[in-house]
Amino acid sequence: MKTIGRCKVTRNEDVDQLQFDWGTLHFLSDENATGAKSFSFGHVELAVGKGHIRHNHPDADEIIYVMSGEGDQMLDDEPAVRVKKGDSIWIPKGIYHSTINQGTEAMHLLVVYSPAGAEQVLWQDPGVTVLKPGQH
Repeated sequence: MKTIGRCKVTRNEDVDQLQFDWGTLHFLSDENATGAKSFSFGHVELAVGKGHIRHNHPDADEIIYVMSGEGDQMLDDEPAVRVKKGDSIWIPKGIYHSTINQGTEAMHLLVVYSPAGAEQVLWQDPGVTVLKPGQH
C-alpha cells in the first residue's frame, strides 16, 4: 500500500482476502484499508457455478460492475437477468439480490457500498476464511 498525502493506493495483496465456498473478495478501500467512510470498494471473484445467495444490505446502496464473465443477477425478488462484462447494476438499500456465475470461467466484479460499513459483516460470516496481507 502506498500513502501519498492523505490518499492511498492499494492492491489485492495489501488487504485481507476473504475466501468463501463461492469465491474470494478483497476490499481495496473501506474504513479498515484506507479510512474511507463514504463508500467501500472491492474486487469479487465468483467461481464457476457459484455466487452470492439472496441477501440484502439494509443500510447501504450497492453498485456491481461486471469486469469479466457472465451470470444471473436476481434483483428485488424478480426473475434473474443475464449480466456480462460491461454491465453495471445499481441496488438500492434494502433490496434483496443475488449473483450466480453461469459462465465457464471465473466472474470478476467490482462492488461499491454507500455508505461504507455494510461489508464489515463478511468478516464474521461463519463460512469465511480470512487471509491477512502476506498470506495470499
